[in-house]
Amino acid sequence: MKHVTVIQHTQSEWLGHIEDHLEARGVRFGYVRPFAAGGRIPKPTTIGDGLILVGGGPWGTASAGYALPTLAEEISLVRACLMLDKPVLAMGLGAQILSLAADGKTEATPLTFTVGNAHRTFRGALDGYLPEAFPQIIYMRDRPIPAHYADILAVDAQGHPMAFQIGKNVFGFNGHLGLRRAMIEDLIMEFEDHPENTIVNLEALADVGADIEDALVPIMTGLVHLTQWMSS
Repeated sequence: MKHVTVIQHTQSEWLGHIEDHLEARGVRFGYVRPFAAGGRIPKPTTIGDGLILVGGGPWGTASAGYALPTLAEEISLVRACLMLDKPVLAMGLGAQILSLAADGKTEATPLTFTVGNAHRTFRGALDGYLPEAFPQIIYMRDRPIPAHYADILAVDAQGHPMAFQIGKNVFGFNGHLGLRRAMIEDLIMEFEDHPENTIVNLEALADVGADIEDALVPIMTGLVHLTQWMSS
């Protein structure tokens, strides 16, 4: 049975609907919470069959005064996973960390909450499992600029990368693939800093909850296949 390490950056953001897909496939996972008392970033040697990085609310990587406290350690960990050919799934703030670890960049942007769609850039993306369009709910400060060699899997209406792949088993998504509305509500309560128009976007998010779950089915099928999290 495969085991995946999950790094959680806030109390509010966790795997959400992704948990159901991993459990249904017999993939075990364990959370690491460096923000909690006694929490620390794991060593590369303790990462078994892969690493998942979830979002970070108002934390960022490029905006002055908002850098994630464990940023340098996490960049080092992800870089080690790349060198060891460990699968990585990085979402939100995690995608920024992945971009920096893989010699890409990040761009300073205000804390943003948007409810929109990402659009696939080519038919074979995610081994053919990535939907032509799928929800991408962004609650994030700053954004990743993947390295030139990364494959851009999806973009938003403005052409910004929304999903990218590095090698055969490393993936970054700007939005949280398994997002539940309660996560955003909890983030708003957990931190004083939050975007404008949160009420309007929470209402919009309520309308796409089923679309998020529907899109996650093929996306997780592709991810589990390419990361080999179900292989013996």
